[in-house]
Amino acid sequence: MNFDFSEDQKFLANEARKFLGAQCTTAHVREVLNDESKSHHDGVWKQVVEMGWLGTAIPEEYGGLGLGMLELCVIAEEMGRALAPVPFASTVYFFSEALKTAGSEEQKKQLLPQVVSGDIVGCYAASEGPGNPDVSKLKTVFDGSKVSGTKIPVTDGDVATHAIVLAKEGSGASLVLVDLNGPGVTRKPVSTLEPTRSHAEIVFNGAPGERIGAAGDGEAHNDALMNRVAVLIAFEQLGGADRCLEMATAYAKERYAFGRPIGGNQAIKHKLAEMYVKNQVARSNCYYGAWALSTDAAELPEAAAASRLAASEAYWFASKENIQTHGGMGFTWEVDCHLFYRRAKLLAVQAGAPKIWKEKLVSALERKNAA
Repeated sequence: MNFDFSEDQKFLANEARKFLGAQCTTAHVREVLNDESKSHHDGVWKQVVEMGWLGTAIPEEYGGLGLGMLELCVIAEEMGRALAPVPFASTVYFFSEALKTAGSEEQKKQLLPQVVSGDIVGCYAASEGPGNPDVSKLKTVFDGSKVSGTKIPVTDGDVATHAIVLAKEGSGASLVLVDLNGPGVTRKPVSTLEPTRSHAEIVFNGAPGERIGAAGDGEAHNDALMNRVAVLIAFEQLGGADRCLEMATAYAKERYAFGRPIGGNQAIKHKLAEMYVKNQVARSNCYYGAWALSTDAAELPEAAAASRLAASEAYWFASKENIQTHGGMGFTWEVDCHLFYRRAKLLAVQAGAPKIWKEKLVSALERKNAA
């Protein structure tokens, strides 16, 4: 059995890498990092929209390319490798997938074509502070027509045009679509370790909302969405981890100390070897997750948790050891190592921190063994 991507999917990945290598360099990333007025790189975003990537996994009847989740996974890996400073994940992984899995046919026909065209930039507002969103503790409420409450932090919440909000409704929770340019919405930027992916606090004060899915199904929809998002974010982490290994290896070959490349030192060899092993473990788990995601397999909760944990560990380790391999240079502002370290720390907590995914993996395995 071959778990590798097809030749067409590898071609897509190669073309995406060439495009991002030319149009989304670390210089573009630094433009956003160094300019507090920028929430993302508008030029890169417009080109991503023109490439049609927002519609990669959106069916053709809604204006998308209709390629599938495997193709989205390979693009996600390249986006992570390039540190793309754009609201791609918020719009495609969270917003679009929530609509695809929970939205009505009318909502899909109305909203998904606008996602593909770039007219809608989406975000997902579940968090109300530290910790995993708990339906029993939600303070944001939906009364059937309006939303009130505060969500923080919301990734890309300052640039998004629409949000899907996890809100308490009755004794349960629901997903609610809110136009962020409408009445009753106040937003302000929130500072984080990683300014190239902006975050915001969004306050809803009787903002008009439209339910996504049935009333009270929000918790189930949120759990299902997180499994799908986890695999896609894991591929972004995998792309970043591989790039860190490449950077460290290249520097170890070109940096000379005492008349020979530092890559000849056993300590450096061990760093690079361990980075490689962790990356390969992460890739194996990500491929498992991609299979489960693309086939809607019953193993998706287990595969999502495994890919998320392995990729988080690999990216954090690779970004850290990349800095260490670069030595004194690695800690400077001029070297790009810190860009990857920042992104690794951010992605590790998006859609749930590793502790949460460890608990999910244990629960999934317990259910599997009890069956």
